[in-house]
Amino acid sequence: MIRHFLDFERPIAELEGKIEELRRLSTTGELNIADEIGRLQSSAARLLRQTYSRLTPWQKVQVARHPERPHCLDYIGGLITDFVPLAGDRAFAEDAAIVGGIGRFRGRSVLVLGTEKGADTERRLKHNFGMGRPEGYRKARRLMRLAERFGLPVLTFVDTAGAYPGVDAEARGQAEAIARAIETCLDIKVPLVAAIIGEGGSGGAIALAAGNTVLMLEHAIYSVISPEGCASILWRSAEHAPDAADALRLTAQDLQRLGIVDRIVAEPLGGAQRAPKEAVEQLGQAVEEALQRLLALDGSTLRLQRREKFLAMGGRSL
Repeated sequence: MIRHFLDFERPIAELEGKIEELRRLSTTGELNIADEIGRLQSSAARLLRQTYSRLTPWQKVQVARHPERPHCLDYIGGLITDFVPLAGDRAFAEDAAIVGGIGRFRGRSVLVLGTEKGADTERRLKHNFGMGRPEGYRKARRLMRLAERFGLPVLTFVDTAGAYPGVDAEARGQAEAIARAIETCLDIKVPLVAAIIGEGGSGGAIALAAGNTVLMLEHAIYSVISPEGCASILWRSAEHAPDAADALRLTAQDLQRLGIVDRIVAEPLGGAQRAPKEAVEQLGQAVEEALQRLLALDGSTLRLQRREKFLAMGGRSL
């Protein structure tokens, strides 16, 4: 398998390349180089651990956008059984950027929503790179009300750079659709567990993430605007994106200290892209633990807790 390495991972890539080359040599001849391979593997693991223990905010942005990182449909496929997708907003059209449906999470019926970026060019185009249109957010509202009607907990998996900014989306009421989706998140009387699995971009993310419990993967990001967008406004140049990433406090660690997210879910060493199945399982365990606590509460308490949680935001400082 050819792995995609980020710029700051080049020293790791060089070591792992040497390991692969030595492995090929050991299988084609009499040469026994197991000791050298073992030494290089130890060095690569140590360098990987050191690198990922001190990532800058901009490097975390790059990891959150990694093309091999598991996407929403990977988490649904790994955690939800008997999944039945539900489509359409019953008003205009189906939006493939926001996926939703009913299934079973560890034996319990749930409603699942999420933003899907797509894993290759064809699927990225199909899902519009995870950027929802108004009909997608109206579909999300419809499905959340469906969950409330039948007493189903809601699980959301968020990975989007933001809502689609096109003129056609604005003409169909993008801002109103996002606001109504947030309103519905805060109003339903069933448990809502949200997970930021990659990028959590602006209103397009919070429209699905205003939950009782908000989980965030260790190397995910969550921000009111992308670093590039922030840099283009403040510095008139996207070249200052690393500076903007520092200022935005968009890492999971900063956001937990600020009370924006409730729990950071650890990723496999080197990021979720290196061990997708392990990342899916770890998030599933965190979702189950959060859900078990919420299932003990009645609907009115769930709604009140959710509203108070978001009203209290902004009261902490780093």
